[in-house]
Amino acid sequence: MHARFRELSTRDRLIAVGTVLGVNALGASPAVFVGSDTNWIDRPWFFPPEILFPIVWTLLFTLMGIALFLVWRAETDRSDKRVALAAFAVQFALNLAWTPAFFGLQRPDLGLVVIAALWIAIVGTVVAFDRVSRSAAALLVPYLGWVSFALVLNYAIYAG
Repeated sequence: MHARFRELSTRDRLIAVGTVLGVNALGASPAVFVGSDTNWIDRPWFFPPEILFPIVWTLLFTLMGIALFLVWRAETDRSDKRVALAAFAVQFALNLAWTPAFFGLQRPDLGLVVIAALWIAIVGTVVAFDRVSRSAAALLVPYLGWVSFALVLNYAIYAG
């Protein structure tokens, strides 16, 4: 167990675990309720194996949950923290909207609009998190990388 995690109070440990589990549960909910059937997609050559998606998203949602906890717990200027938390909420709402747009409606064009807005919102969230916690911002970098790849993939499906 990481030393810093052991230094937390029992209450903060429970909040950290709850935050990670909550982000994972909410993050997975669109795929659970809308589905993620890819049979209708004309897959580009670089489409990854299907098994990779739930593995990567679980890891990314876990990192997002930890980052969110670090920002929530940070002792810093309240306005910076409020901006960071609001930025997280906006990007997370866009994240949740992508699956229904792309898979639910089978609209790669609409998915492309949502994921482009998501990419911009993630960049804003990284900047906002960096003002509160450099570690929290760093934890979002893999998420930005994956969404960058997903944006290219979404475009290739749309254009294909």
